[in-house]
Amino acid sequence: MSKKPTISIVVPVYNEELVLPELHRRVSAVMDSIGETWELILVNDGSRDRSAEVIAQLHEQDERVKGISFSRNFGFQIAVTAGLDHALGQAVILSDADLQDPPEVFPEMIIKWREGYDVVYGQRKSRRGETWFKLFTAKLFYRLIYRITDIDIPLDTGDFRLMDRRVVDAIRHMPERNRFLRGLVPWVGYKQIGIEYERQARFAGESKFGGVRQMLPFALDAITSFSYVPLQMATYLGFTIAVISGLAILAVVVIRLFGPHTPLEGQGTTLVAVLFLGGVQLISLGIIGEYLGRIYDEVKGRPLYLVDQRWGFEEQGSRGAGEQG
Repeated sequence: MSKKPTISIVVPVYNEELVLPELHRRVSAVMDSIGETWELILVNDGSRDRSAEVIAQLHEQDERVKGISFSRNFGFQIAVTAGLDHALGQAVILSDADLQDPPEVFPEMIIKWREGYDVVYGQRKSRRGETWFKLFTAKLFYRLIYRITDIDIPLDTGDFRLMDRRVVDAIRHMPERNRFLRGLVPWVGYKQIGIEYERQARFAGESKFGGVRQMLPFALDAITSFSYVPLQMATYLGFTIAVISGLAILAVVVIRLFGPHTPLEGQGTTLVAVLFLGGVQLISLGIIGEYLGRIYDEVKGRPLYLVDQRWGFEEQGSRGAGEQG
């Protein structure tokens, strides 16, 4: 395409070969119906199925479909970052490949963008096809992060959103590796608005992001990227224990001087006290370690991702800001 698209749609892909043809069909139907020029950027995040082959086939059928395939799995947030690096549109829409974020919401987002909003984020009214555990933990996470961070992260929002070009460019200049885009976008500021939508059930396949193993690192990235509360809690806990210990010492002295002459004995009490203090120290060290680990990741200076293949970008000679080599 010689003309730059108005709208870029960025979709991370991980083992979604069954969904991609339907995703392309629905995106094409929606975008063609509103008459906007567009591109669909599919970022294959080290899929183990035929997702890369399907992306190549879709590009052959429709030059508006472009693809990036990583050398390995780098994670959802990095896949989104690669899509932003390669997007050419005046506005960029982030969406999931599983069609839980329906493309039919795109026109409403674009209308709000045309009205002057720089960010239009999707706010979930309901979430179909998800377990009670995921619904409960998601609700708990959003309310926790809202209270302990310094930025106003909207409740019940995911990565489904439209961003103006100046927001995209601002995010591209943020070099951190442990990325939490749901926090980076509010941090940027500008004019933002939410629109409510019904989150659909997955079109096909299984969820890749539903277990504790995936959600816990994501939550840690969110908290450590935008909040010092865990470090402050460790400090407060240390002061609290010091005060309690001081009072306990005074109590022992008073009992020794004025109380009954029975010695305060008991290995059990000593053992409990030692284990408690040891546990507090290990927790505090663990919290500090989480922050130090992220500092270590930053100073190594490795590229955010490595690209194995591209489809549709050859004529541009483009390379993402997060890619090296």
